[in-house]
Amino acid sequence: MSSGIVLAVDGGNSKTDLALVSAEGHALALRRGPRSSPQYLGVDGCLDVLEGLLEEALRDAALADGREAPVAQVAELLMAGVDFRSDEDELQAAAARRGWAHRIVVENDTFAVLRAGTDRGWGIAVVCGSGINCVGVSPDGRHARFPSLGAITGDWGGGYDVGLAGVVAAARSEDGRGPRTSLEQAVPAHFGLSTPQELAEAIHRGRVAQSRIIELAPVVIAEAERDPVAGRIVERLASEIVALARVALRRLELEEPVEVLVGGGLVQAGDGRLVDAVRMGLVEADLRLTVRATSSAPIVGAALLGLDELGASEEAKSRAAGELAAAAGVRSA
Repeated sequence: MSSGIVLAVDGGNSKTDLALVSAEGHALALRRGPRSSPQYLGVDGCLDVLEGLLEEALRDAALADGREAPVAQVAELLMAGVDFRSDEDELQAAAARRGWAHRIVVENDTFAVLRAGTDRGWGIAVVCGSGINCVGVSPDGRHARFPSLGAITGDWGGGYDVGLAGVVAAARSEDGRGPRTSLEQAVPAHFGLSTPQELAEAIHRGRVAQSRIIELAPVVIAEAERDPVAGRIVERLASEIVALARVALRRLELEEPVEVLVGGGLVQAGDGRLVDAVRMGLVEADLRLTVRATSSAPIVGAALLGLDELGASEEAKSRAAGELAAAAGVRSA
């Protein structure tokens, strides 16, 4: 069953995409499931999520699941929460014991965003979704990476951080400790409530799960178009992305024009405003680069990396990108 099949995974903090793709570039199956980051679920919990999605994908693709042989020739597991070499080694060894593929590659999900956004094989990619992270790859293959473990590694800017900043601004607007902002109405309204104080009580009493604060990030970004307080939150987010990209560029000492790719749910929610702010911040640094949002879902990048491993043709890669992008669009609709 494994001949010429790629098992591709984009495993995030909020959702997971798993695809099976043939060496000819045909998308055999695409499944979406819950988060699978080992940072939150542990290695076994992560792999259990992937195992369930793989079983569903095999049924969709009408492939036998006797598991007497590996499912795929290569598996590309691009995962959030895999930030150190020790993380990669532990997850790779555990995944190998599952017998899914002859060759298993485990890397951070930022590599999926980079590969989805460019065929050059190098550049800078920043993921801004549930969390925030960055990877840089030079033309000679050197990497610039960051651990992305939240406050303990100096991070700010994922969906939860932006949503929480919106909650804080709304509360301070209501009680007078901060400037007035439309977030005072928009933030509680997202949960069907009238005031920030009602929202605070609902979270405190457990009627609204605190984890749902992440849902407010798109609300903050939408309000930023007309509200200065929300605008400053988005400006801070853009400055964090700029800081990551600048450091990656400096570490790699890149002198030729560089592509900076920005991907993730917050970028999609920003309707171009966030990317424009990042572009302006990097242009001010007088760097020779282009900044753009990735137009393809990270699962496309994961699949393309697998096809790279197989030595697939450019025609096959183009076909896979098109079919998976279409399928991912349907899943998101």
